[in-house]
Amino acid sequence: MTISKDKVVSVIYELKTDLSGEIIEKAVAETPLTYLCGAGQMLEKFEEKLMGLKVGDSFDFKLETEEAYGEASEEAVIDLPKNIFEVNGEFDSEVIAEGNVVPMQDNSGRRMNGIVLEVTDATIKMDFNHPLAGDTLFFKGEVIEVRDASEEEMKEAYAPQGGCESGSCESGGCGSGCGC
Repeated sequence: MTISKDKVVSVIYELKTDLSGEIIEKAVAETPLTYLCGAGQMLEKFEEKLMGLKVGDSFDFKLETEEAYGEASEEAVIDLPKNIFEVNGEFDSEVIAEGNVVPMQDNSGRRMNGIVLEVTDATIKMDFNHPLAGDTLFFKGEVIEVRDASEEEMKEAYAPQGGCESGSCESGGCGSGCGC
């Protein structure tokens, strides 16, 4: 079976941002990277490079910055009011501290991670650039599994993801009091 749309794919790999540099990410046989091909879970060019491969095939390719996470953008660095980080009126300075990565959600319900750059009395400066923005990525690995997706996997992968506009709140998918 070859990698194509709607197949569940498992790969092991090493990722570097410099061909001769250190490995910055590694997926091994015990914990492979597994995704549903074509469901938007992976970088588009990553999937393209693996398309048509089968179990046992190896890969070794480069994704240029614009094929990966793009250049780092100054627009992705923003100041947010400190009070939005309060829970029950309390600010947790251990969680919202310089250098920490904080999971957040935008107005459309999309999840993203922000790196805390600075904490002041009134604002939190956050960087929402992907940590690999501006980098060329070098992948080297092997395909270890390709199979048909189950009906459940297909439903889960293609279900609307958060946000009131997606309709997921009305179908009981939100449950977080997002104000629908």
